[in-house]
Amino acid sequence: MEKNGAKFLIHLDGDYVGVATYDLKNNEPVTGVFMDDGKTNEVKALDEIPLGHKIALRDIKSGEKVIEYGEEIGIASKDIKKGQHVHTHNLKSARW
Repeated sequence: MEKNGAKFLIHLDGDYVGVATYDLKNNEPVTGVFMDDGKTNEVKALDEIPLGHKIALRDIKSGEKVIEYGEEIGIASKDIKKGQHVHTHNLKSARW
């Protein structure tokens, strides 16, 4: 059972994505918990998001950097809506 109803984790305040700790269903309202202070965040999953994959916590524009762990983890390759699955189909490396 999820802790305090949480189905995803957020590493730091200011991160653009959280990490699913359960498989998330399309159109499912889900709760995430911040690992640094225990606060929660409510998001509606707009896609099926597998365990371990990322969910967008805010709208992210194409070309915008994506932040996780307080660090840039890549660049959005297309617009991403809050609640969408963030993975290789819409996130590219900033290195190449």
